[in-house]
Amino acid sequence: MLDDRKKKVLQAIIEEYINTAEPVSSGSLVNNYGLNFSSATIRNEMADLEKSGYLDKPHTSAGRVPSAKGYRLYVDELLRDNDISLEEIKYISEKLETKVNEIEDLTKITANTISEITHYTTVSIGPKTNKQLIEEIKFILLGSRMLMAVILTDTGLVKETIIKFDEDITDRQVETLNYMFNNKLKGQPFDKIDRPLEEFLFDEMTYSVNVIKPIIEQIKKVLQEDEKIYLEGANKAFDLPEFNSLEVAKNFINVLDTKELIADMLNSGFAQDINVYIGEENENDKLKDFSIVTFKHKIGDKDLGTIGIIGPKRMDYSKVISVMKYISKKLNDNNQNN
Repeated sequence: MLDDRKKKVLQAIIEEYINTAEPVSSGSLVNNYGLNFSSATIRNEMADLEKSGYLDKPHTSAGRVPSAKGYRLYVDELLRDNDISLEEIKYISEKLETKVNEIEDLTKITANTISEITHYTTVSIGPKTNKQLIEEIKFILLGSRMLMAVILTDTGLVKETIIKFDEDITDRQVETLNYMFNNKLKGQPFDKIDRPLEEFLFDEMTYSVNVIKPIIEQIKKVLQEDEKIYLEGANKAFDLPEFNSLEVAKNFINVLDTKELIADMLNSGFAQDINVYIGEENENDKLKDFSIVTFKHKIGDKDLGTIGIIGPKRMDYSKVISVMKYISKKLNDNNQNN
């Protein structure tokens, strides 16, 4: 357990290192942070923090840099979560008031807004399909043997698919399909589109298997499609000094190119709305050079997906978390006012 003085010194070192990307000396802390301790006292505290594993000392410098353990303490106990300016608040408000028709568009706008303000790369994914509830299924006849199915979920997700048949269907049959599917599935999760539903529809509608079976199969197929992953601000990473390392830059590109890795990163189980994984805290070795901050994108109880920020361990956690918290509040305020 660190005392208050050590915590103040550690906080100052981390914030100075985030700002400069240069190892921090005791002199820079005295000059820039107004600590009421002498240089000698600060040097002693820095030595103790290093011994305790909160700081590292690069071989080529007299200064210190934070370790993963130091960043973890900072994130858990020391950072300010109101590190957001009036100008940034105005920018967020304007971006989030954009009218959108689909929840995927809102997720993309939110991810883009976070990237623009924090200057880090964001990745986002929509809510898991199997967790969503069916709001409505609409069948539209496109031809004597072709039907469009439009599925709307409780989160605002819209899925469309075309179904082709080996026999003619009538307008009256389409009306019956609309009534029966909505009567049976409205408010139900997607996994209710199963064998018992198929058997129920055969019994109730007395349609041939050539009509019911293609509908069930095609709807299940479109609902099981891979979740879309969106990427914003990938080029921003290469402005950071950490990415001057060819190995780190190559690793970063490989991470962004690996769809399964990003999906796993965003779909991991979260105990909280905002989660921070620093360096080797990430389960996958490919992420050991980076910090990941994930944000559960929700309005009320509705899960709209997850947004993740990926950057160096020297990430400005205070800014990132402040922006995420404000956006979360703004989204819920906008929803209540609509």
